[in-house]
Amino acid sequence: MIYYALGNPEKALKKEDIREALVVTLDYFSDRKNIFIIPPDITRSHSGAGMITEMLWNILDDRVKGILPASGTHMPMVRQEISRMFGMTPSGLFYSHQWRDDVVELGRIPSSFISQITEGKLGFDFPVQVNRMIASGSHDLIISVGQVVPHEITGMANYNKNIFIGCGGSEAINKCHFIGAVNGVENTIGTIDNPARKVLNKASEMAGDRLPLLYILTVIAPDDSGTLRMKGIFMGDDEECFRLSVSLSKKVNITALPSRLKKIVIYLDPGEFRSTWMGNMSIQRTRMAIADGGEIILLAPGVRTFGEDPEIDSLIRKYGYKTKREILSFVTGNSELQNNLSAAAHLINGSTENRFIVTYATKNLSREEIESVGYEYGELNELMVRYDPGILNPGFNRLANGEEVYFIPNPAIGLWKTQK
Repeated sequence: MIYYALGNPEKALKKEDIREALVVTLDYFSDRKNIFIIPPDITRSHSGAGMITEMLWNILDDRVKGILPASGTHMPMVRQEISRMFGMTPSGLFYSHQWRDDVVELGRIPSSFISQITEGKLGFDFPVQVNRMIASGSHDLIISVGQVVPHEITGMANYNKNIFIGCGGSEAINKCHFIGAVNGVENTIGTIDNPARKVLNKASEMAGDRLPLLYILTVIAPDDSGTLRMKGIFMGDDEECFRLSVSLSKKVNITALPSRLKKIVIYLDPGEFRSTWMGNMSIQRTRMAIADGGEIILLAPGVRTFGEDPEIDSLIRKYGYKTKREILSFVTGNSELQNNLSAAAHLINGSTENRFIVTYATKNLSREEIESVGYEYGELNELMVRYDPGILNPGFNRLANGEEVYFIPNPAIGLWKTQK
């Protein structure tokens, strides 16, 4: 059921519009007394979910019994990040998702289903896992808040991904990422009819009424000045809500270019991008726009690790961003990658496939470290001067020396590809 839908690609929503949407929707749930909120973490701070979560707390007050950021495999949020993203929302309401061991299994999707949707490429079964607090039955309303935007694994981010992956367990996260990687970024991103999304929809079907979910989905896009604005907010409890938000996101978050680009410069905000695990969304969301032999330059002042946790970090360092064929061969007969399929998927999705160059400019990882995983190293200070993110305009720029570059100030808010 759709409780509220408001969106316009040409018009930004005001705070009062958003608050009114929340008040109207929450009136349907006036009898719910034990409410649990699941927003994204700091890596999605541009989603508007922090502001919405604070509004929900202001409206619902002590009916909110807990808040669990859907962090998946990301680093847990610290108090300073909670304050920056969620404003005055009490930090005592927040919990950290322990994805390796703090989950409950609600059932298993059979291997026959996985084989069918992957056209026989994969044949494992799939666990329907959620954080134990979500499955506890102690909440009469679970509000999932998040942004819909093109995504490399599930095609479009959010909806039930927030629950079964963002708050899922190790096995589910690993297998979902691997399903998406085997399907291929180019075949997945920007779609909703893809294998990983079919798995998540099946998980929703199996979980059924055990999870009293309300989805609040936002669509965010830059205005003409590059400032991010909320263009839509959709609230409902089923797939129709997701499809409405996807329809708007495709209009405002996908940039169709006339031809492939020779050089793309991308700025990674240090408050959001602390690892190549997160920073590599830049590669995934521009790989259909970069020309053969072209270069993607990542200005990454905050990137200091490869993985978001030590185990995955060590696997990235060991295997590097090789071609898809090579990584799949590593997985065969290799238990450490078989037990960390999301790491294998990340390596596949971050590969240049020997088609283009990726230059990482960061002060926290050495030249030797960057080059050891298959990327080129860039001097951050030098490149920040040459491609000053405070001066470059989003899109095409011609520098004083005649060089033409395409600048993306935030890779998290879109997908760039050619019109073909």
